[in-house]
Amino acid sequence: MTRERDIAFTPAYELNRMVRAKEVSPVELTEISLRRIEELNPTLNAFLTVTADEALAAAREAEAAVARGDEVGPLHGIPTSIKDLEPTEGVRTTRGSLFFKDHVPDYDQLGVRRMKEAGMIILGKTNTPEFGMSGTTENKLGDDCRNPWNPARVSGGSSGGTGSSIASGMNAVAQGSDGGGSIRIPSAFCGIYGIKATQGRVPRLNVGLASWHPVNFSCMGPMSRTVRDSALLLQVLSGPHAEAEHGTIQDEPADYAAALERGVAGLRIGWSADFGGSAAVDPEAREAAERAAQVFGELGADIEDAPFDIDLEAMSAWADNLGPMTYVQYGELYERDPDMLMPNVRRAIAHSKTISAQDYGHALCELEKMRAYVADYFSRYDLLLTPTLAVPAFDCGEAPKVIDGRDVTGFGYSPFTALFNRTGNPAASAPCGFSSDGLPLGLHIIGRRKDEETVLAASAAFEAARPWADKLPEVS
Repeated sequence: MTRERDIAFTPAYELNRMVRAKEVSPVELTEISLRRIEELNPTLNAFLTVTADEALAAAREAEAAVARGDEVGPLHGIPTSIKDLEPTEGVRTTRGSLFFKDHVPDYDQLGVRRMKEAGMIILGKTNTPEFGMSGTTENKLGDDCRNPWNPARVSGGSSGGTGSSIASGMNAVAQGSDGGGSIRIPSAFCGIYGIKATQGRVPRLNVGLASWHPVNFSCMGPMSRTVRDSALLLQVLSGPHAEAEHGTIQDEPADYAAALERGVAGLRIGWSADFGGSAAVDPEAREAAERAAQVFGELGADIEDAPFDIDLEAMSAWADNLGPMTYVQYGELYERDPDMLMPNVRRAIAHSKTISAQDYGHALCELEKMRAYVADYFSRYDLLLTPTLAVPAFDCGEAPKVIDGRDVTGFGYSPFTALFNRTGNPAASAPCGFSSDGLPLGLHIIGRRKDEETVLAASAAFEAARPWADKLPEVS
């Protein structure tokens, strides 16, 4: 491969070593990323906004810091991106919506601020479905975001632009967010790694009612081609802050890079192929994840086919948990001009308007029952493994209605992810193989609350045993 292509698929931690050693400059890295975006984005639509001038200016500043001999961190000079749900000062933030197509915030989200302070170079804003309210990435701003392994297929969502950009080598590591699987879904579909930390580990600014809502399930997190890169970015993003929202964890985060060396020997790990039969799962997705789970036994863990029985029908109250806040946030837009909204968003807002106090109270009770069940499970097991998704990536606009002979609706392709947003547990998706038509499949690794270290350690051990970063997609 050429130097440029080599660099495009070099992990961020290695690029940082090269920057420090002056083997490559932040300016060269940024120019390579910008050229790849220019070349590949017309096919993939991973970026909604590219900030080339700002990125090159930041890269020159990062290069000057190295030349001066300043102390720099492990992601200094690394090109990255911000999902277009997150506010960025002076840079268009559409939230995937026509209503905000020209919106330019006057502040940075905390995570954005921390990434800049770490010396990372922001290339622009990656594609997302309207308000992040979908597991695939399409909106009224343009074409669907597409999968680099097969551009006819979805990249996942709602961090679909992030997943597509990393898999195709536009950048090595970037920020996503996850309110029901939105880091893990595109990571699985695009064949990369992503981790959602414990709810509250990564702070957001204390802005608006959502900061105080008792069932705010979304959190920011890293996506990358290697586990180490995600561990480094999670370190940058994590930890308490004076301006953070209600519910932020006040403990200082662990040393996530150090945790990567721990291995899995002696861990007690549960395996569930289908949540006790509640989830319909494609045989290829099930079998790939089951083969991956067996690797942990080879590495010294005690892996058990351990019952994990969740009634997914009971989780239909998911919309009722979020419903009142959905209407508070977006009801005015719906009343103003519903035709400007995506159909799924219109349906969600219309439903949210009908939720009674009794419905909401019932949903909160069901939520606490699920949290108690999961907490009890993790009193007995260090980790739980499942498939990340029930299917490989499907054609854009064609979510499956039948999986393994069973009728499914809505998010039937992603039965495993949303539960752990509701319970707050850390969870990651790691590549674990390919379907018969060459599409990536994912292994879901879930840990105890506040124990990102074990999830990362297990992810790194699996990556070392079954490497994936050398496998490159068609569009790259």
